[in-house]
Amino acid sequence: MSRLAEFRKLEQQLAAQLAELETLKNDSGLKKEIEFETKLRDLLGEYGFSLKEIVGILDPQGPSGRQSAPVAAEKKTRKARAMKVYKNPLTGEVVETKGGNHKLLKAWKGQFGDEVENWLVK
Repeated sequence: MSRLAEFRKLEQQLAAQLAELETLKNDSGLKKEIEFETKLRDLLGEYGFSLKEIVGILDPQGPSGRQSAPVAAEKKTRKARAMKVYKNPLTGEVVETKGGNHKLLKAWKGQFGDEVENWLVK
């Protein structure tokens, strides 16, 4: 993009923002908010309070009064699974697993069924 085209583009953006600013200046809702903020700050200065103190008075359990992130306290890790050792009495093979997703253990369960649970070494 040439510098002239970039300049004109920025000039158009500035004109659009200025037009938006003028519409905001004439907005009655914004005028009320500005008036409220001005009066509030004057009142705070008159009584010697800060915004944080006022928020603490109005909402004692607000952000400053709350405990640190309860999400972190609630997050618990799952208990580690216990190691299970299965020994095939026919072949003497041993399988150590923490879950039931072991390839050889699945093969045994497919071949021998529920009998495999009796092969659990204690």
